[in-house]
Amino acid sequence: MTDIESTSPAFTAPLARRPLAARLGITSVPRDELRQRYTQNGSKFVKIMGADVHYADEGQGDTIVMIHGFASSLHTWNHVADELKREHRVIRLDLPPFGVTGPLRSASGAIETMNLPTYRHFIDTFMQTLGISRATLIGNSLGGLIAWDYALRHRSAVERLVLIDSAGFPMKLPIYIGLFNSALVRVSSPWWLPEAIIKSAVRNVYGDPRRIDALTLRRYVEFFHGEGTREAIGRMVPTLDFREVDTDALKTLDVPTLVLWGANDRWIPGAHAAEFARRIPGAQSVMYAGLGHVPMEEAPERVLADLRAFLGAPAANVPANGHGGEAKRRTYV
Repeated sequence: MTDIESTSPAFTAPLARRPLAARLGITSVPRDELRQRYTQNGSKFVKIMGADVHYADEGQGDTIVMIHGFASSLHTWNHVADELKREHRVIRLDLPPFGVTGPLRSASGAIETMNLPTYRHFIDTFMQTLGISRATLIGNSLGGLIAWDYALRHRSAVERLVLIDSAGFPMKLPIYIGLFNSALVRVSSPWWLPEAIIKSAVRNVYGDPRRIDALTLRRYVEFFHGEGTREAIGRMVPTLDFREVDTDALKTLDVPTLVLWGANDRWIPGAHAAEFARRIPGAQSVMYAGLGHVPMEEAPERVLADLRAFLGAPAANVPANGHGGEAKRRTYV
């Protein structure tokens, strides 16, 4: 594991217009450039399954591990992590094939397919390598699926569980992800994918697209255009069949759980929030009016209030299997 001294973000002046070839996705952003631009204070690297995995490890106290969603990065937690690290040890990572980490590769250099079994191996290895024997897991979207699946497989290792617009139940893939089920898109996207499509997808993730700042939008674009990422996504998307995920096992989960959801989530139906809360014994649920698929990035102050209350409550007072009865739900206006 190595630390790097870097400030974040590197962009301080108005953003320069990207070259035409870059905007069209004809060229990719080299990994070294992504590393230079998007590492930040607290950034570290650890070798996992042959890849230099980018993560941040900050603060002291009980451990929280934050896992981002599809095509996102550890930066989606920036504002939330900055506050929680005052009282907790907060660990965030860039899942492969996203963020600074990028794709996993075989010994021959071929890009690995990131399916659920591979993510299970990856997250288990990450936790073992960092020596994390017990932690609170907070996961968004794909990261939520990875988090609750980990909790089911390592029940004594999870203190609390927070699911934010989590994946898991059968659903139609969002159009911007489902495009990669087309063989034509999978073949062409590594060589041509206009940034306008990526920007449209990011705006679609927010409940109110006006909340997205230029730096955030540029970050999403450059990570998606990162070297090898589009090819890896093309390999990954056809494996995203949530019909094969055992959500019935959630009924046996004995972990205090908080389900947070943006009411304007266009990617995962809001009905899934109620389903998580119904299946996980004693789970609490909060629905945020006006927010989208990444409420912790779109309005971190609203999410922080609920996280602090949940994390600060003694475990005995947090509903869990056999102790909490019916799930508690509320909606914020």
